[in-house]
Amino acid sequence: MAASVDPLVVGRVIGDVVDMFVPAINMSVYYGSKHVSNGCDIKPSMAVNPPKVTISGHSDELYTLVMTDPDAPSPSEPSMREWVHWIVSDIPGGTNPTRGKDILSYVGPRPPVGIHRYILVLFQQQMPLGNMLEPPQNRANFNTRLFAAHLNLGLPVATVYFNAQKEPANKRR
Repeated sequence: MAASVDPLVVGRVIGDVVDMFVPAINMSVYYGSKHVSNGCDIKPSMAVNPPKVTISGHSDELYTLVMTDPDAPSPSEPSMREWVHWIVSDIPGGTNPTRGKDILSYVGPRPPVGIHRYILVLFQQQMPLGNMLEPPQNRANFNTRLFAAHLNLGLPVATVYFNAQKEPANKRR
């Protein structure tokens, strides 16, 4: 069914951002025609707009999607861990984030130095979150675990991550 968590352990996604979990939902993520698979490289210029995300599941189930960077501002000194890039709640199963409620608008990757991991974490909700969910006051020092605990979301049901690094100025499009 869903993907193995092994690449998430190797990439330290499990540990740095989320606890060990068993994937229960299929989530596919695309930037343009590029499929995001664990540990792949995505150029920041390709990720200016939100990715196309589709999730499996039933229409009577609701999900919350969080995209975060645990390597801000630098992988060797992640003093802003985590920097949250996107939060969408109340996404019906079998659809995509455009059907949910944007809690924190999408901001694409802008790694200032080094190779950063960008992690998309999907949680299944116990109930609609509606207007209960306030956007974080600050994108820096977000904590996916505390966010999930606060909303009683439990462990993730799907997670995928990609790597990105700053592009040379002359290579940007």
